[in-house]
Amino acid sequence: MKPSLISRIELVEFTFDVPNLGVAEDATSMAYHGAGTPGGAVEYAPGQVATMSRYAVAIDTADGCRGEYVTHYVGTRSALAQSMMLAPSLLGRDAEAREGLYDDMKRELRQYDHMGHGPLDIALWDLAGKKYGCSVSKLLGGYRHRLPAYASTYHGDRNGGLDSKEAFADFAMQCLELGYRAYKIHGWHEGDAKEEAENLLHVRDVVGDKMTLMIDCACELRTFADALYVGHACDDARYFWYEDPFRDAGTSAHAHRLLREKLRTPLLQTEHVRGVEPKADFVLAGGTDFLRSDPEYDMGITGAMKIAHLAEALGIDCEVHASGPAHRAVMSAMRNTNYYEVALVGPDCPNSIPPVYTDGYSDQLDCIDKDGTVEVPAGPGLGVTYDWDYINTHTKERFQYSA
Repeated sequence: MKPSLISRIELVEFTFDVPNLGVAEDATSMAYHGAGTPGGAVEYAPGQVATMSRYAVAIDTADGCRGEYVTHYVGTRSALAQSMMLAPSLLGRDAEAREGLYDDMKRELRQYDHMGHGPLDIALWDLAGKKYGCSVSKLLGGYRHRLPAYASTYHGDRNGGLDSKEAFADFAMQCLELGYRAYKIHGWHEGDAKEEAENLLHVRDVVGDKMTLMIDCACELRTFADALYVGHACDDARYFWYEDPFRDAGTSAHAHRLLREKLRTPLLQTEHVRGVEPKADFVLAGGTDFLRSDPEYDMGITGAMKIAHLAEALGIDCEVHASGPAHRAVMSAMRNTNYYEVALVGPDCPNSIPPVYTDGYSDQLDCIDKDGTVEVPAGPGLGVTYDWDYINTHTKERFQYSA
């Protein structure tokens, strides 16, 4: 069979509006503004509208194959710049030689954070599935058709949304009534250790043993001592994991090894450590109990599966970060994973996932069934149909590369 040679790549940046969402008042860093930040620095803001930016990828081959992907949480301008950097080097290459392309793209971005690599790799997997008329899940050997999900909250706010421990607990009960069996708290941007500890303890008191609970401090706690304080509360409240506690930005294996030695609650780290080799170093240094992986962040589906297999070889679990059709495909082929992250959700505003699906695919709060699971798309490629009319109507900038 002749190879499918890449003849054209298109990257399309587009915008969409999310009601009742705004930039957090205390997120004053320039990095938070004008970058289409996908959720980490936004919060419930009644009456406001957040204009978000994402980008779509389309890869065409000379023999008529096509692969597509629309970014969810990786779709920032910095990631787009890296995808633009990589795209010309793929022209004329065999679209199915994903391991070789992965290796070359990884080297090309060795001086950067690799965030523009994933969307291209995911589109290549979509292309292969469509070429052979099967789902990416099937290409990966997927055997899980539904995935247990957890509700992953927006950060706390001061605007009448998730603005108190009572509000977090009420929303947990709302999620339980929808069918969720697990719930993850993202606390406040201020990183007040006492407030964070009181919140997670109160939520446990309210939900009892009806839900599995996790907390992600998103690296907002200021000191190791703060992280230890909140960690002891996690122990008392029997949390399933404790994620990215403090302002080392989630990258110090040494600091987290020390934290692990003083806590019973498992740590979930490496969301901010890119790729299989650094994650191997982190876990072998004793810095985490669970590994984190994301096909958008970690160099695509190719990279995400390497991380899953690394964790499997070490006898530990690998939790997939964030949501999307690629994430579901990856999880369908993983034994050593627990929950699909429906992120980010709140009681009075939608998820900031772009509204680009014409086939009913959704990662909104109500995407689960009564048993708290989401479906793995079974159609060709990623199993979703993108609304290119919407994308083209809302296009901000378009970049095209041809052989």
